[in-house]
Amino acid sequence: MDQSAKLGTWIIATGVIIAVLYLGREILATFAMAVFLFLIIEGFATAIEKVFASLKISAARLIAILLVSIGFVGFIALLANGVAEFGRDAGNYEAKINELIADVYQVGGVQEAPTLTQLVFNERGNAFFATIANSVSGLSGDLMLILIYVAFLFSAQASWPQKLDLIFRSPERRDQVRRIGSEARRGIENYLWVQTVISVMITVPSYLSLLALGVQNALFLSAVIFVLNYIPTVGSIVAALVPPLFALVQPVVPGWVPGVAPDTSYVYAAIVFGSVSFWQFSIGNFVQPRMMGDSLNLSALVVLLALAIWGLIWGIPGMFLSAPLTVIMMILWGQSDDTRWLAILLSADGDPRPATAGSTLSSVQTPDAAQG
Repeated sequence: MDQSAKLGTWIIATGVIIAVLYLGREILATFAMAVFLFLIIEGFATAIEKVFASLKISAARLIAILLVSIGFVGFIALLANGVAEFGRDAGNYEAKINELIADVYQVGGVQEAPTLTQLVFNERGNAFFATIANSVSGLSGDLMLILIYVAFLFSAQASWPQKLDLIFRSPERRDQVRRIGSEARRGIENYLWVQTVISVMITVPSYLSLLALGVQNALFLSAVIFVLNYIPTVGSIVAALVPPLFALVQPVVPGWVPGVAPDTSYVYAAIVFGSVSFWQFSIGNFVQPRMMGDSLNLSALVVLLALAIWGLIWGIPGMFLSAPLTVIMMILWGQSDDTRWLAILLSADGDPRPATAGSTLSSVQTPDAAQG
């Protein structure tokens, strides 16, 4: 096949794959979330088994499932309680927001400013909230489907080695596939584990800072920070902006805040922003690189592009999964001489393998890669 035909085939294949991913996003994104939740539980079970050597892996998995389930239910309850707390003070928040809207319009030279109700509860606002309601409703259904998928993944994993033996008759090929799968799995598990630790390290001091500054519903805002830090790059920026926005519309500002009303709210929001940003910046720029190292081995530009592309294809689930999904693509593309150049472009150092698994596979090459 000549180069032009090969290029045309690649373009068509890429278009078909993207179309399938987009059109099947409701099924594929949910299943991908289930797979990564399964990997988190498996990684947790492995860690428990190592700590308690007398435990069998089945008992460790059961403990991991229980702990993850308790944490998940507790997190949902925390979010629900936070939303309810904001709802109880909705009238006070609305009055404060109306004051801020009036300030903005006054700066623009407009004396008669609209209220929050007039701005939000119109035709566009109703359509927006209807979209949010549908998304929340769909999310609850997706959560149940994810849990069902995870249960079936656990029940099916015992037969995977036998199926692998039947699919790949050649021992060399079978061993190669197992090593590739192990490489991808270790890289993803390491990423998820390190990202969780980093999110905790950022969330705890952020919560203490919000509590010390007198920000209302600090626990809810800290939970939001924890979740947003799983989204590469953009998530940390949004996480630094959410608390000051809530502080800006907080009905009661602590008395120690300098400034003259209504300037006090803006000063207070700036203080909250500086406090939260300090932890995001210091831990994200000094601690995270040391812990993460080259475990992903993805170029910084690739991380941003992957975030945008997967977010466009799969929405919010794609944004959360963009980094590990791109790692899988890099590993798979690195196994063939025809696609190895793509893996090299995605990698940070030209070696398309996560550092966590690269050492164990440094001597293992596919026939195509060896020829390259």
